[in-house]
Amino acid sequence: MASVGGQISHVPMTREEKRVIFASSLGTIFEWYDFYLAGSLAAFISKSFFSGVNPTAAFIFTLLSFAAGFAVRPFGAIVFGRLGDMVGRKYTFLVTIVIMGLSTFLVGFLPGYAAIGIASPVIFIAMRMLQGLALGGEYGGAATYVAEHAPPGRRGFYTAWIQTTATLGLFLSLLVILGVRTAMGEDAFGAWGWRIPFVASILLLAVSVWIRLQLHESPVFERIKAEGKTSKAPLSEAFGQWKNLKVVILALIGLTAGQAVVWYTGQFYTLFFLTQTLKVDGSSANIMIAIALLIGTPFFLFFGSLSDRIGRKPIIMAGLLIAALTYFPLFKALAHYTNPALEAATLRAPIVVIADPAQCSFQFNPVGTAKFTNSCDIAKSALSRAGLNYENVAAPAGTQAQIRVGDTVINTFDGRAADAKEQGKLFDTRLAGALKAAGYPPKADPSQINWPMTVVILTILVIYVTMVYGPIAAMLVEMFPTRIRYTSMSLPYHIGNGWFGGFLPATAFAIVAARGNIYSGLWYPIVIALITFVIGMLFVRETKDSDIYAKD
Repeated sequence: MASVGGQISHVPMTREEKRVIFASSLGTIFEWYDFYLAGSLAAFISKSFFSGVNPTAAFIFTLLSFAAGFAVRPFGAIVFGRLGDMVGRKYTFLVTIVIMGLSTFLVGFLPGYAAIGIASPVIFIAMRMLQGLALGGEYGGAATYVAEHAPPGRRGFYTAWIQTTATLGLFLSLLVILGVRTAMGEDAFGAWGWRIPFVASILLLAVSVWIRLQLHESPVFERIKAEGKTSKAPLSEAFGQWKNLKVVILALIGLTAGQAVVWYTGQFYTLFFLTQTLKVDGSSANIMIAIALLIGTPFFLFFGSLSDRIGRKPIIMAGLLIAALTYFPLFKALAHYTNPALEAATLRAPIVVIADPAQCSFQFNPVGTAKFTNSCDIAKSALSRAGLNYENVAAPAGTQAQIRVGDTVINTFDGRAADAKEQGKLFDTRLAGALKAAGYPPKADPSQINWPMTVVILTILVIYVTMVYGPIAAMLVEMFPTRIRYTSMSLPYHIGNGWFGGFLPATAFAIVAARGNIYSGLWYPIVIALITFVIGMLFVRETKDSDIYAKD
């Protein structure tokens, strides 16, 4: 075993260490699989559970219901982190996996809006919140458990296996969806087949529980428990004492917030961007992302192991900076290689919305109740639903909005007029005709997609994820004492990933709808990543040589 002074252990993993990593990682993969299904199947969930509202509101509502699971993750971190520091790591993440598995399974049988009305989205969001609570307690327990079994000098490599689980869980969810979708066909899958991956989670739950029951408690926790050094009040000790609270705050704004937005941009926003903006068919988008994940996943282990040699901080900070500097060119390259016809049409016949700014709303409607009836809102809503780039030009006060596609002008209408429904149909027909005449494709042409280059770009985005995420579990574990480690590391991790990261798709979608530029949503992850980079460089210290056994 290596010394604490930074020397790397070359002793092979023991059988027990391998079992700990395998069991912890496999169970966590299944949890992430459950959690990601809602994001991967957002379009079908929108049609089933949120069909009572307009399409734009339904999609935003679906994104936010996905984010609801992230919103409650910090509360799960508090509840289960406290339990883990008082009772133990093993039993706590047995509870979390049962909650996760059962709530996912029930979604598969939940009736749609047409059958039970508003109860459908309410129950769905409740299930998402239960998933979020469970995941809030899962990650901290798994990362802490593995780190406390790792020899000094190998914690980055050992915990990197846990870091692969989120990507592998997403990969597994995409693989199952793709398999069911291909076997059933699009019509049957869209009608009811999308529920099968949710129902299948009960099998994963059974396997996960059986695996977790084979584990023993962390030796570090057992030692402090035997010595009577466990915390009697982990929450007040972790967050009520400034010496610990300041480390929690730095872990959030100097590490996890930026890590989160890079992670969700590379793995989730890319999927939304491909399918919703670039109109790539769902199967192709899932396959391309799955290939990128398969290629990129080993880099979690590479950067985790590298962090044992050169430190955690340099790798994480480099990932944040490189991602922030290259997101715009990479996403523009995605558009170029996946939907060149859309790119060409945008250059040949740019779209302009000419409207009175006072009539333009910020179309972020989380509860799906608002109706956008002003002519400006109608214009922007139609273009946003189509994933089209447009510029905003101010018109005199009181002017009815117009859309200009190249040289063609389409007048909008007042959505409050008595004949608004008829005018809406006429408007949709004219807009569709103008877009078709200008060469705007209704969807990406599969024959025009440059698969090799698209996969390369997606893989680069995944490698950014591995840089910021691979070493972070070890770093968070090393920042806190054993007696409050589960609680202390879980909260900043899940606030960062649950709030800053989880709300990224919905926030970016709303920004694009307001600005008109399909790339403008990228400003959100870029700004957060740069803020985290600056704070992390100035105030976060390196931790790789920390002796976590001495931190009782």
